[in-house]
Amino acid sequence: MGKNTLVSDHLLMTNTLRFPAADPASAAAFFAAELAFEADPDDVVRDLKAGTTEGFQLVETRSPEAFERARIPGAINLPHWEIDGTTTADWDRDLVYVCYCESFECNAATKGALKLSRLGFKVKRLAGGITTWQAAGYPVEGHSAEGHPVGGAGLHGITCDC
Repeated sequence: MGKNTLVSDHLLMTNTLRFPAADPASAAAFFAAELAFEADPDDVVRDLKAGTTEGFQLVETRSPEAFERARIPGAINLPHWEIDGTTTADWDRDLVYVCYCESFECNAATKGALKLSRLGFKVKRLAGGITTWQAAGYPVEGHSAEGHPVGGAGLHGITCDC
């Protein structure tokens, strides 16, 4: 019997294909939309290394304490719970603000991006947050919990602090 064999008027399929794939045009629209909402850490680090960061600003949406411990170079800190018209009054509306937080398990970046978009800013979320950033070996700035400078990736013990 093959993998796709008709038995009792039912086509047996793999779990992967139980739900049919979208038609190519729908898939293209979906994936283009996904890329409009997220920034890839690899793309961001390439821009940082090349010095081509005009057009966007990284925004750490966790607490000031988390920002002090470890942050992506060039990022600014605005905790998601402080985002409002007053705290963003002098922000450049021509920039795209790339929000990040701890990880995929944290939603501080999503909360920050939501608030910023409701205020009329263009936003993206950095996929995976600072945890994914560090796991890839990308540089961070800040101080460890012991107060020692963070010279690169691999800081352990970061907590969400959101």
